[in-house]
Amino acid sequence: MKTRNQFYLLSLLVIGAAILSGCKKQDDLLNTKPNQALNVPTTLSDLQLLINNQNVFNRNYPSLGLVSTDDYFVDPGLWAGSFTASKNAYIWARELYAANSNVADWNFPYQAVYYANTILNVLPSIKTSGNQQTQYNTIKGSALFHRAISFYNLVQAFAMPYDSVTAIKDLGIPLPLTPDLNFKAPRSTESQCYDQIINDLIAAVPLLPDQPTVKTMPSKAAAFGLLSRIYLVMGNYSKSLQYSTSCLGLYSQLQDFNKLNPSAFPVYPNFSPEEIFHASMNGYDENGFQAQVDSNVYKSFNDPNDLRLAIFFYNNGGEIEFNSQFDYNNALSAPIATNEILLTKAECEARLNNVAGAMTDLNALLVTRWVTGTYLNLSASSADDALLQILKERRKELLFTGLRWSDLRRLNKDSRFAITLYRNINGTIYSLPPNDPRYALPIPDNEINLNPIPQNPR
Repeated sequence: MKTRNQFYLLSLLVIGAAILSGCKKQDDLLNTKPNQALNVPTTLSDLQLLINNQNVFNRNYPSLGLVSTDDYFVDPGLWAGSFTASKNAYIWARELYAANSNVADWNFPYQAVYYANTILNVLPSIKTSGNQQTQYNTIKGSALFHRAISFYNLVQAFAMPYDSVTAIKDLGIPLPLTPDLNFKAPRSTESQCYDQIINDLIAAVPLLPDQPTVKTMPSKAAAFGLLSRIYLVMGNYSKSLQYSTSCLGLYSQLQDFNKLNPSAFPVYPNFSPEEIFHASMNGYDENGFQAQVDSNVYKSFNDPNDLRLAIFFYNNGGEIEFNSQFDYNNALSAPIATNEILLTKAECEARLNNVAGAMTDLNALLVTRWVTGTYLNLSASSADDALLQILKERRKELLFTGLRWSDLRRLNKDSRFAITLYRNINGTIYSLPPNDPRYALPIPDNEINLNPIPQNPR
């Protein structure tokens, strides 16, 4: 097993959308070739095997957004040796991909959409007895959830940040809703994309169990948590508050950091108890580059009683690297979890002028991160003061979970929080201003060659 100083950050794997790994029985049904349809499943058991496949639905979430954030930095030598897409995304280059390369951030989510569409297409033809209805409902709700989160991840990567004024005309992503591999879907508007995502989740809610039976499977709590995330990036704080409250009403467990072993790696041998739905980001290997924590972020953990210093980070010979963000598969976690949802709830309360509620939620989280008996509750003099404190802690708490990219995109629309990102590679300075067109990744050339949709300006 690799030790933690051998883990490298997110270099893009050159893997096609139909390539799967693993030896579990459920994978047998999924061994397909590129551009070849699935063998059509015919029973509920077939569909259960499909929906259980973690390689398709829980792994390989997009990572180039994270590569483009200010969560970390890399040594110039390591940067120079990284894969083309990771190397270029790190400096916000206008051209990202090697010629005719497969792009994992595009391929893997659309692979998940294809399998979800296959399940949803087959389900109506399967007759069920009374004792199978719950299984039928859970499979359908799970497929809707996975399609929704895949579309959401794609629109965060390949479309500009949501703007309620222009969403009706801004270009989003293609929204294939059938498993027809020959169908060439146009780019829908952002308004249509978010409507589809939300409608899928609303339809999934009554079909899913309240809480996750297994952390890799969807639940009502996960659907509510994802809805709260979506409405937050849309700037609809009342709706985001509604769904974050609903989520926490079903699952609200927090981890007392006093009970963790900071020397363990991974910190969580299976799942964090805060996870409502577990997922992880796509590949990294020895051809990648080693991630070090941004020094300004690291210095913001300035209270010696804050246990996140020991849990989140690892001192590798003087280089501060990431620690607890890796999961049991040695991949970077990208979960829906109670810490995120509690911070979302607190932010929405602050934005809606409920200062007391916002600070209660923030303190409820932070007390679990401090040495027992040392935490002093924070207070706020105004809604703006509360919001500033909550966003500061969100920046710290959700470090390296993939959420920073979406946060940068949405917060840049408010001049109070807009920032320009910088990289320094051997004295050459690269920058990414707020609301720059490069906040949308380019559509892969391979996709445009097959389906001539408009390219994103860079």
